[in-house]
Amino acid sequence: MTPYYDHAGMTIYCADCRDILPHLEPVDLVLTDPPYGLGEKWKGGTWFTRGVYGGDVGWDKEAPQDVVSELVKRPSIIWGGNYFAMPPSRCWLAWFKTNSVPTMADHELAWTSFDRPSKSYSRTCNGWARFHPTEKPIDLMKWCLSFAGGSILDPFMGSGTTLVAAKQLGRKAIGIEIEEKYCEIAVRRLRQEVLVL
Repeated sequence: MTPYYDHAGMTIYCADCRDILPHLEPVDLVLTDPPYGLGEKWKGGTWFTRGVYGGDVGWDKEAPQDVVSELVKRPSIIWGGNYFAMPPSRCWLAWFKTNSVPTMADHELAWTSFDRPSKSYSRTCNGWARFHPTEKPIDLMKWCLSFAGGSILDPFMGSGTTLVAAKQLGRKAIGIEIEEKYCEIAVRRLRQEVLVL
């Protein structure tokens, strides 16, 4: 199990997370945004054919319920939890998009394993360079990291936003991503001296 990247407390594996997760040491928090399994439901506006979207939904055809069912046994924040069969939770996180458009969701939900009141966060859904179609803002992920200390695991890393947020906060993190192009992007982002928020 050789990492794709391993430097200064940031480790990336380019693999199916099903193959890596059984071999990892425990972490303090799983913070992830898995594919929701929306597939063709993504279509609905001209934005879908541009930029990182490119009209391709192949990466989001299946919701990985098997992996998510294992992740919820750990301290976790799982974005898109409303698309999965999840145990009851008292604490859901909501990202309210202050500039949402009719063809996109007005807000997104994250299931958590925390026994505390639900919380919300407001921010635009635009205004930063995107490297992945479902990329979350770095400051949103930093807000999520404020709910738990210690080491972080993102088994559906995408372009590495969770790891970038962890690095900026001086936390150790492990990311797993099946597509090498996104691993390359994540490494480039982690190597930057000044990171775009």
